[in-house]
Amino acid sequence: MAKHGSKLPLPIQSLLSGVIRSGLALPTLGGLDGVSEFAAALGRTFGAMSFNRKRLARAEENLVEAFPGMDREDRRRLALGSYAHIFRLGVEFAFMPRLLNFDGWVRHLTLGDLAPAVKYMLTERPCILITGHIGNWELIGSAISMLGFPLHAVYRPLDLKPLDRWVRESRSRQGLTMVSKFGAVGELPQAIRAGKPLGLVADQNGGDRGVFVPCFGRLTSTYKSIGLMALQHGATVICGCARRDPAMRRSGSLGYRMEVTDVFGPEDWDTHPDPLFYLTARYRRAMEGMIRRSPEQYLWMHRIWRSRPPHERLGKPFPPALREKMRLLPWMNADDVERVVDRSDRAAREQPVAPASD
Repeated sequence: MAKHGSKLPLPIQSLLSGVIRSGLALPTLGGLDGVSEFAAALGRTFGAMSFNRKRLARAEENLVEAFPGMDREDRRRLALGSYAHIFRLGVEFAFMPRLLNFDGWVRHLTLGDLAPAVKYMLTERPCILITGHIGNWELIGSAISMLGFPLHAVYRPLDLKPLDRWVRESRSRQGLTMVSKFGAVGELPQAIRAGKPLGLVADQNGGDRGVFVPCFGRLTSTYKSIGLMALQHGATVICGCARRDPAMRRSGSLGYRMEVTDVFGPEDWDTHPDPLFYLTARYRRAMEGMIRRSPEQYLWMHRIWRSRPPHERLGKPFPPALREKMRLLPWMNADDVERVVDRSDRAAREQPVAPASD
């Protein structure tokens, strides 16, 4: 982690970490309900400020891609709702070390139908648990660990080493093992071979060399590593989230509901001509379903469609082999495939042609 951490002297890092921890403790001086509502209002205000115009516009552009039939007013409402959500999350993260313990966590999280997931987690087959930046991804990891399934969760280490150590230690008290993304290649295979379930937030942009699969009707770059690990170890992939549900909200409660949206394994992808494509497309589809249920709880300001597939970058026609792979996805019909192809062709026409290499 030193390679990626702050270059400040350790005493300065300790001082800054203390200031940040004190700041995080401030919200807990008030009641959860009032502070949470204030944070949400503050988030909407922040999102609408002039200095945030570029990110707000990006959020609205992403919503145009995801929900092309949505009117402008609703897009603005959802984009600002995304800022309200992330500010509210900040308050919840501050409260969680106090609220989430082995006796009291059930006041804050209602369990949906987890039977399909638990059935596989009780077997010897490795399990990879996938969620996105939807709802409260920190809460779902802690809850699974406290249910008796000690989770290894991948995260990006904080630059300030003392603050990072505090985060890891506080999560470990809930049974959660934090694995640095920079050391995951070495640690995760050992954990999965030992029968430990792995937890990943997997909706990040996978870069120009990622696997491009459909999501909201557009090819979306996704990391290859998750799918390759599942293929190598014959793992069950479990997709789910902890979604804020107003029906679950009570005074002093976080009010979340944990839901499983899909469970699948080798028996599902073995018959597809490109198992990595199938596996990646299926968990992207599961995350799309999570987002559609509560779009205001997703971080729309992220650069979701930043990376583009080679044929779009080079202004070339849609590859027939990719069209065929999409056609063979059992959840996609002909109209779904054509929507992706049409959007990709439009993007290819809009791209300047790359210069020929010498």
